[in-house]
Amino acid sequence: MNEAVKLKEITPETCVVLGTHKGKGRRTSVTPENTASKFLHYGRITLDDGETISFENKTHETGLVCLNGSARVSTNGEAFTLDQYDALYVPRDSTIEVGGACDLAELSAEVEHRYPLQFVAFDDVRKDGALSFDTGEATNRRNLNILLGKNVEAGRLMAGVTFSEKGNWTSYPPHEHASILEEAYLYIDMPEPSFGIQLVYTDLHKPELAQIVHEGDVVIMPKGYHPNVACPHGSINFLWMMAAHREGIDRQFGVVNVQPEFSANGSGLEASQK
Repeated sequence: MNEAVKLKEITPETCVVLGTHKGKGRRTSVTPENTASKFLHYGRITLDDGETISFENKTHETGLVCLNGSARVSTNGEAFTLDQYDALYVPRDSTIEVGGACDLAELSAEVEHRYPLQFVAFDDVRKDGALSFDTGEATNRRNLNILLGKNVEAGRLMAGVTFSEKGNWTSYPPHEHASILEEAYLYIDMPEPSFGIQLVYTDLHKPELAQIVHEGDVVIMPKGYHPNVACPHGSINFLWMMAAHREGIDRQFGVVNVQPEFSANGSGLEASQK
């Protein structure tokens, strides 16, 4: 355990934020001040065609992930078009302008260093077997896509999208990485009446959180195992967002502790280590 980081407790009040997809403009839903996150910030940018916003990220590195529509993003003298599940890593001390009919997830974390600006096309991710792969057995089969991982130089942030099959579990076998990473799940592409159940626990017999989740909800995991399951008629899909405790050092995807009772077949994340 990195003793420099005191992990926050898991409670429904500090680990669950509902309906973050509702609203317009740029708004913030997760900060260390209002949730159990220590480093991770998450918000949403939702614009209609013809609208633009501009902001400065100051001491925060920023990840933008297009969830719907098409966004035009200008920063550091360059311009990018983000379509669904494309991502953009923006270094700290940047001015960012966003336009277009779009819905973006904005994640950020404070860092000391400045890393390179980088655009990540979802089509390119899908062609790379270490960034996009199917994993799991019959009842926990899912497709995992790493958008901001080892393909991007950054200080704390990592992110990707996971899509389950109908009625399946994901994040299974249960694993945790509390010594190096905190995480949050934003549930996406789950039209009504789809729903899922998210667990977060340090003791399976006394789970700290068992939460029904819908489109737009967020669950923060400062620690603990965190499997989830989809309702039988739908899938559970989410944007996972991570922030490393120690800048640079702890930014490692797939380095997890699998719950010992379920660890016989590994973590299911081995493909990411290629």
